[in-house]
Amino acid sequence: MTATRRRGERLEHAILDATWQILTEVGYARLTFEAVAALAGTSRPVLSRRWPTRAELALAAMDHAAPPGAEAPDTGSLRSDLVELLRQTVNGFGTVRGEVLAGLAAETARDPDASAALHAWIARSTREDMTAAVLARAADRHEIRAVKPPPRVLRLPFDLIRNEVVLHGHPPADDAIASIVDDILLPLLRQLTTS
Repeated sequence: MTATRRRGERLEHAILDATWQILTEVGYARLTFEAVAALAGTSRPVLSRRWPTRAELALAAMDHAAPPGAEAPDTGSLRSDLVELLRQTVNGFGTVRGEVLAGLAAETARDPDASAALHAWIARSTREDMTAAVLARAADRHEIRAVKPPPRVLRLPFDLIRNEVVLHGHPPADDAIASIVDDILLPLLRQLTTS
């Protein structure tokens, strides 16, 4: 019996599953194209045609393994919506994702390709629409004045969580989330909506 050659989506899933398994077992620092190719039953050239760098492969595996996207929270108050939005973001990180991001952040200082891959991933993974939805609901409830914040403000909740992960190697706990909301996000949003 001859083996069926996998192509397209089946092969990509096998490669990304293998990459995620290796990341989970040994971490980003020990991820190699050779190990992924062996586990996925393919060759290194097949991997490097699709993902030229180890960083791009790791980030693709993170996206592949991520839970499905959540809806913007609607708890009835701006503060609790922001807390829930950050909790959803933290739950999406998990330990392995935090370790991969910390490893990539360390690698960016010496590898411009890793830096470019990480910056591209951050740009496409930020959900500004979620923050905008939370703010629109708060305005509908008359908690804040309706305003269209700059994109940097809409990205801020996600940037703060990523910063915690990269600096500390793990997502923030509930007390840190509460501090981010109470000490940074709410004062900023109130400033924007009262000026």
